[in-house]
Amino acid sequence: MKLDTIIFLVYLVGLLVVGTYFTRKASKSVDQYLLGGRSLGPAVTALTMQSSSMSGYMFMGGPALAFQQGWYALWYAFGDAGGAIVNLSVLGKRMRRMSEMLGALSPIEYLEKRFESPAIRIVGSVISIIFLFGYVFAQFIASGKALEQLTGLSYSTALLIGVGVIISYTVTGGYLAVVWTDFIQGIIMVIGVVGIAIMGFIHLGGLSGLNEQIAAIDPSYLSPWGKDLAYIGQWGVVLGAVLIYSIGYMGLPHVVVRHMSMKSTKTVKGAILYAATWNQLFVFTPYLLGFMAIVLLPELNDPEMVIPTLAYEFFPGIMAAILLSAVMAAIMSTSDSILMQAGTILSRDIYLRFIDKKASDNKMVNISRLCILAAGVIGVIVAVYQPPSVFSLVIFSFGVLGNSFIVPYVVSVYSKNANNIGVLCAMIFGGVTNIFWTSLELQEATYLHPFLAGLIMSVLGMLVGNPFGKKPAWIEDIFPEVKKGYSVPASLDKKVSRHLNLEAGNLGKYLKETQVGEDFSR
Repeated sequence: MKLDTIIFLVYLVGLLVVGTYFTRKASKSVDQYLLGGRSLGPAVTALTMQSSSMSGYMFMGGPALAFQQGWYALWYAFGDAGGAIVNLSVLGKRMRRMSEMLGALSPIEYLEKRFESPAIRIVGSVISIIFLFGYVFAQFIASGKALEQLTGLSYSTALLIGVGVIISYTVTGGYLAVVWTDFIQGIIMVIGVVGIAIMGFIHLGGLSGLNEQIAAIDPSYLSPWGKDLAYIGQWGVVLGAVLIYSIGYMGLPHVVVRHMSMKSTKTVKGAILYAATWNQLFVFTPYLLGFMAIVLLPELNDPEMVIPTLAYEFFPGIMAAILLSAVMAAIMSTSDSILMQAGTILSRDIYLRFIDKKASDNKMVNISRLCILAAGVIGVIVAVYQPPSVFSLVIFSFGVLGNSFIVPYVVSVYSKNANNIGVLCAMIFGGVTNIFWTSLELQEATYLHPFLAGLIMSVLGMLVGNPFGKKPAWIEDIFPEVKKGYSVPASLDKKVSRHLNLEAGNLGKYLKETQVGEDFSR
């Protein structure tokens, strides 16, 4: 066995050790297994949010787009660079407060309790499961490709090894295993891509040297409109490319759940700083590597293999193994988060809600583990047959999830007048529009990006449906700041106390003694 393969296997074993370490803590309660006891600090929150967001797309799909379209690809990076700041600033504090007050342990459960609508939970669960699976299929495909390049094993064998490790530590260690492996992998991802980029710029004579050599091949690569000016004047496509990653994360259940698991709302400020710093180091670099490949790898057959190929081009085997660990880090940090969220939805939002409402904590932990395992097995079976490219599958799944949930999550914390019918219409209008826009290739005819089209229709659905719904009676009492005496209106006390397992009349005391109360007193 090659030394670089051994190094990579040691890395995988290390991840399994992390999962095993958190097994006992994860088994204590459903809250511990699904949300880590709401105990995450700013650094871990930031890196798990970002590493789980970026995925194999950033190491395969993004560089492939840059390799094929040139500087046009940076429209996606421009939006991505500020995505974490937007996500944490808009949803962070408010969702952290309200999700705990409602006793919600999953983003879909949160929407049902916020809008008092089982229909929202059903529709949200169906959308989430289908398109989270699509998202994880893309990660598994990327995993198989990366390991095939590193180990020389067949795609199927490499896929089974990589995914087997991901499933193992996710099933055993639960949410804490996921976020701490994400934290470690987030650091590895930055080191990996920055290391390759430095060597590439040295070889090419810096950014100016890179541009000169690209221009000599085809000047249209340097245009913001893509190779051969394919998107010239299509501002609807460009705006959609910027928006999908600048605001899209607010609609991804496996990302939104990070708001719910923070230690307190004080975590948000520090998390924004960590996430913004990490983003500037990481987000643009994979695309720059795609540009380098135009010059350095002109005969590359599979554009999604830009980074693995460059890693071996510039580094000896051992260093390449470490750098390719960064590729796997991106893939695994997203895969484990999606599997965790899919398992949560299957167990809590479907099994507990509609099949066995009296299931014990211990039973629910085991059900969650079985659901995660089942999701992983289905993902492997589909990925073996290699559906569309990583880029296409990620953009499609990401877009549908974002268009289905961005508007519901934002109005849930900013509008006391939003109601169940408006939210249902927003989910259905947005998601269905993206599906049809992508499937029928309407972007080519309309010059409007599927994500932008879906966002417009989701907002329209909210406006059209909201007059026909009814908001919860107690919501009026949650939105105003609770006064310093922590006086709690009777309607709020009765409704929310039930979710927090408190006796009626004790909510004011609870708010005063916990971080939630400190938050609302400000």
